[in-house]
Amino acid sequence: MVRKKIEIKRIENIMSRQVTFSKRRKGLLKKAHELSVLCDAQVAAIVFSQKGKLYDFASSNMQKMMERCEIYRREYFSAERFQREQYVQDLKNEITVMVKRIDLLQLQCRKLMGQDLDSCSVDELKEITIQLEKSLTVVRTRKAKINEDEVEKLKEERELLNERPRLHLHEMVHNYVVIQLN
Repeated sequence: MVRKKIEIKRIENIMSRQVTFSKRRKGLLKKAHELSVLCDAQVAAIVFSQKGKLYDFASSNMQKMMERCEIYRREYFSAERFQREQYVQDLKNEITVMVKRIDLLQLQCRKLMGQDLDSCSVDELKEITIQLEKSLTVVRTRKAKINEDEVEKLKEERELLNERPRLHLHEMVHNYVVIQLN
């Protein structure tokens, strides 16, 4: 006989619910016992009925198992909380470092733009001058390259324009000869 699959939802009929609770509770406690015997595991199961009645199974002393569970829970959550706090602290440290770097970069940018130079020493001003000269050289080099490319492009276009009348004349002669031969 094949069992039909039931939908897992609250049973509305109170009598059916009580019968199902009783049967499934017995099955659950039986499985807990089997697990403890077959696998030599320490097993505890606690069930409260809808009316608050306690049903339990323990493969050894229930009180000791509850204490052991509490110790494990405290250690687990304590370690997890420590990891979380450590992670948050690492993020805060990283944020602090990044904020300092951003502030430093903003200050350097303002100095390169000619602002906030009052606090600069002569050596700092020389360094800013060198940086600006290097940047200016890079910009001028790039500008010269773009201009050279543009000039080359214009030369090629001019050559194409100069060749076009010759090609057109050549086509006209060719077409004239073809017409004459026909």
